[in-house]
Amino acid sequence: MSKVMAGNWTRRQFVGGLTVASAMAGVGLPAMAQSELSGEAGVKELLAGNERYVAGKLTSFADDLKILKEKTVTKQEPFAAVLSCADSRVPVEILFDQSIGHLFVTRVAGNVVTPEIMASLEYAVAVLGVKTLLVLGHTNCGAVAAAAAGKEVPGQISVLYQHLMPGIRLAKGDVPQAVKMNAAYQAQILRESSPVISHAIKTDGVKVVSGSYDLENGRVTLAD
Repeated sequence: MSKVMAGNWTRRQFVGGLTVASAMAGVGLPAMAQSELSGEAGVKELLAGNERYVAGKLTSFADDLKILKEKTVTKQEPFAAVLSCADSRVPVEILFDQSIGHLFVTRVAGNVVTPEIMASLEYAVAVLGVKTLLVLGHTNCGAVAAAAAGKEVPGQISVLYQHLMPGIRLAKGDVPQAVKMNAAYQAQILRESSPVISHAIKTDGVKVVSGSYDLENGRVTLAD
């Protein structure tokens, strides 16, 4: 986490944030009502949660973990699915101020769509009823930078390159822009290459969007 964000979270402020969050009961997403959200409403809730995160006014930590476990032990009803990079600096649930059971998260370096990722997100839509899918890139993405530079890497790491190159080509080698173009390209794959997801978009109001998380200021910006 950047110095800017870390400065917002001293121990005293964190504990104080829990107190504020408790007083703000009902401001965030009501427990287990999330599955009723439409695709557009899901996008708005993600952005609203990110605004709370940026402002240091999280509400999700105030939820009682024991109660959450009791409500989610036999089923899950997430309102959104997020495909994120595996980067440890991108804490998906926290940066959207969402607690247990709200988000169905898949992670892989470069936030690329592989057959396994596609299958997981199809499950989220077809079985769990998720109506909001977000592909989330982030600034200073090492996977995108390495692919753009064509760096020699050990093991199987280079298999990611083939998935990242379309976005890099669209950005004409500009790495910061490539992060955004890659996320947009992966979202396009989900919309067009998955019969399950494309059908759900047409018939069930499912919304697939892309965006980028800024490591410096913590803000998520959706693509136009």
